[in-house]
Amino acid sequence: MPTQALFGQLLIGLINGAFYAMLSLGLSVIFGLLNIINFSHGAQYMMGAFVAYFCLQWAGLGYWWALLVAPLVVGTIGIVLERTMLKRLYHLDHLYGLLLTFGLALVIQGIFRNEFGSSGLPYGAPALLTGGYNLGFMFLPTYRAWVVLFSLAVCLATWYVIERTKLGSYLRAATENPTLVQAFGINVPRMITLTYGFGVGLAALAGVLAAPIYQVNPLMGADLIIVVFAVVVIGGLGSIMGSIVTGFGLGVVEGFTKVFYPEASNTVIFVIMALVLLVRPAGLFGRAS
Repeated sequence: MPTQALFGQLLIGLINGAFYAMLSLGLSVIFGLLNIINFSHGAQYMMGAFVAYFCLQWAGLGYWWALLVAPLVVGTIGIVLERTMLKRLYHLDHLYGLLLTFGLALVIQGIFRNEFGSSGLPYGAPALLTGGYNLGFMFLPTYRAWVVLFSLAVCLATWYVIERTKLGSYLRAATENPTLVQAFGINVPRMITLTYGFGVGLAALAGVLAAPIYQVNPLMGADLIIVVFAVVVIGGLGSIMGSIVTGFGLGVVEGFTKVFYPEASNTVIFVIMALVLLVRPAGLFGRAS
């Protein structure tokens, strides 16, 4: 096996893992606080890519502005959905939230597919991140290195805020006993709404990062969300660090599988999920309820 091909697959695995980690992180944040399995996460990831495309085509705003605008726009849309629909389901079974968000995903994808078709729309990487570096054993494209490093920084910053700051302690306390937290003068419903908007914003940010690599496509999140749910289950529902570690780790495993046993590359994550559920039903980093 040529060394360049091996490291090339490692890079592809890290890129896929970066998107797995960011999307599963958003899912874990939403589930941990809202108790909602957000099946529309893939559609919101796609919307982030389209907002970046609209910013460029309609407003002349490039990639760097899109990194800021897309999470804000899609996060605001998510907040409206949470206030009008999802808040009615918090005290019901998980199945109701899953069905509602699954229906929302189908509606959003259908609207974009009718307007823009199923073929991808090109979106170029910024000039600052074009080109690459010859490392001797492989060629490292600058943009792909940026995606991996930026995604890792966002994931670790999110973990730090939730696990190591006072705001994060309020969020975690609100998941356990919202009535007690509200007694301390904290507006728990507003906190829940903003947390959902933040989780959706992470998906939109991942969409902007993915646009120059995969193009902008109405169905770009449809297949990815199934894999991301498997990543969340393996890491443990609601586990922030579990989402980050398993996201990047499974991306690498998938990349190496394409080298040594390509036939299993599309199923290896689901095989790992089945094995983990047999041994630890709560996931590798999850806590048994």
